[in-house]
Amino acid sequence: MSSSKPAVLALEDGSVYHGLAFGADATVAGECVFNTSMTGYQEIVTDPSYFGQIVTMTAVQIGNYGISPEDAEAGHPMCSGFVVRELSPIASNWRSTITLDAYLAKYGIPGISEVDTRAITKKLRVDGAMKCCISTLPITDEEAVAQARGWQDMAGSDYVKDVSCKEPYIWGADEPERYNAPYLPDGTSFGAHQTREKRFRVAAFDFGAKHTIFRKLIRHGFDVQVFPSTATPEMIREHAPDGLFLSNGPGDPAALDYVHRTVNALLPELPTFGICLGHQMLTHAMGGKTFKLKFGHRGGNQPVKNLETGRVSITAQNHGFATDPDSLEAGGAMVTEINLNDNTVEGLRHKELPIFSVQYHPEAAPGPNDADPLFVDFYNLIQKRKDGKI
Repeated sequence: MSSSKPAVLALEDGSVYHGLAFGADATVAGECVFNTSMTGYQEIVTDPSYFGQIVTMTAVQIGNYGISPEDAEAGHPMCSGFVVRELSPIASNWRSTITLDAYLAKYGIPGISEVDTRAITKKLRVDGAMKCCISTLPITDEEAVAQARGWQDMAGSDYVKDVSCKEPYIWGADEPERYNAPYLPDGTSFGAHQTREKRFRVAAFDFGAKHTIFRKLIRHGFDVQVFPSTATPEMIREHAPDGLFLSNGPGDPAALDYVHRTVNALLPELPTFGICLGHQMLTHAMGGKTFKLKFGHRGGNQPVKNLETGRVSITAQNHGFATDPDSLEAGGAMVTEINLNDNTVEGLRHKELPIFSVQYHPEAAPGPNDADPLFVDFYNLIQKRKDGKI
């Protein structure tokens, strides 16, 4: 639970919020963003897409069910800092092995509680995401504001290199029973399990992938070999995959020109499915452009409409950049889904090649299984390519 030790959160516009410290004794700077999810704080703090960001939760109380190793999306927390209104004084869940406070302290991540998260969120909504500093150490307000202003901008930053794997590996090879069974040993389901007589090999780029996306691919009939963001087209071809998957990840998609070139080289050869940053990589690989959103989409309650079917899905999202729809036409792509809150692009597909992507996280399943058909579509695209139908 929160101690009586003071902590401070300072924004680049000079705003300062005082609260109570939890987590690690540290001073860090990053981009201040907010997440509107009611649950899932562990998945949020371990999502590599939050690398370089300090996350404010809009839900009032956080930490009440502790931390469970099975729910982590990475080996350790990935956000830079954590901001909550109230840190639960107890962690009550039979699967919990450690409190949120102790978990963040273990990995050097500072947190602040007892601050007005409504005011912080409203400020970010009105003025946009800002650079910020969070400190659980003795520091003056002026020093905190100066550190916030001195942090590098998210725009133009390549954080993928910091979170991507360093060498290729086969997902689940070390624990085949755990990752290939329809259900995890604790009974946790990842949606409808697809029994496939034929399994396809997928080369999955790790731009900061969440573990659950690979689990989802396994459960929908794919064998997954993971590649670092720096993998060359030759490395991918050597594996002879049946399809290409592009994962989520942090930072500015426009700053990853080396990924754009690699993906562009592979698009004519492989059925391709991208999510989140992977969706933005496809945008750039096909000659399109992205732009920074005012405050981004982060939460488990984002409504998305499919323009081809009219179907509306409730989706989980975490991104601060979006595709410019006017830039897609020259590359042969078309918009297939839009966000109903602001009409930004949430999905695209190539008009001729077996390529599609979504801006949201289909593995997070807030619907809870609204996005499961995307994995089926990917499998069917590969099957059609094998059958010579596309």
